[in-house]
Amino acid sequence: MRKFFFLAFFPLIIWADAHIFVYHRFGDSEHISTNTSLKVLRDEFDFLNNNGYKVIPLQRLYKALQDGEPIDKKWIVLTIDDSYKSFYENALGIFKEYGFAFTLFVYVEASDRGYRDFMNWDQIREAGKYGEIGLHGYAHHHMVSLDTDAIKKDTEKAAASYKKELGSDPKYYAYPYGEYNRKVRRAIETFGFDLILNQNSGAVDGQSDRHDLDRTALTGDNTIEHKLRIRTLPTTWIEPKNWPKDGKLKTIHATIPPNIKNLEYFVSGYGWHRINAKNGEVKELLNLPLKLGRTRIFLKTGSRQSSIILVKE
Repeated sequence: MRKFFFLAFFPLIIWADAHIFVYHRFGDSEHISTNTSLKVLRDEFDFLNNNGYKVIPLQRLYKALQDGEPIDKKWIVLTIDDSYKSFYENALGIFKEYGFAFTLFVYVEASDRGYRDFMNWDQIREAGKYGEIGLHGYAHHHMVSLDTDAIKKDTEKAAASYKKELGSDPKYYAYPYGEYNRKVRRAIETFGFDLILNQNSGAVDGQSDRHDLDRTALTGDNTIEHKLRIRTLPTTWIEPKNWPKDGKLKTIHATIPPNIKNLEYFVSGYGWHRINAKNGEVKELLNLPLKLGRTRIFLKTGSRQSSIILVKE
């Protein structure tokens, strides 16, 4: 959720947005839905180089957010979830060739138990010479289905193994599947991570919440130019925040900058619809039965957008 900022400063903001992208597999034709071909990867990297973008470490973005520094609209952060072996075997050399920083989020149980499709700890340590390493949970659970105690136990186990293998405490956490709600967020925040990342498609500006940073997925075709057009829409989501008990989305209710009057909203399975804002508030009564167990909701005006994911518990 984005924190609403003081009205007097709003006209001075030029919507300078950095972008965090997330990859999964590389050069793996057996898993198309999460795969990025090596040709597409090189095409995306060439686009960034040829258009003046700067790939920065996640630590650099953290410092800017922490210290209130200006966010550069040309900043790019590249992250990789799950620590699939295809990153180490097929893509790490390309990242090194281009000199691009990255953060690898480790699915810890897979490395602890030597699952065939995932990097082992020696490979993770080697990757750590060229990028940063973050935490992606221990057992890669759907966290919203767990109670608070189970969420904390999973994270404690992951952090302990991380420290044993890498010699330090993890600074960054990315939700497995990008799924979370208030219960999950509160539990993960107790571990004191510098940054917590989701998979809500969006961008990052100086007002972004360090414990709720949006990332946009890059898979399949080369869509990076299109996704770089996404800008932040500072939004405080009031409703919904969790999956509704009766499975019906009753209301979209949020606050946004007060100069925005006309928007669109999107609910998975229902498409885009117009919506109006008044005095910085959006409120629409819907009563829609949710069609998908993982439902995305967007607010959008032009290229500026905010989104959340609702997951059935």
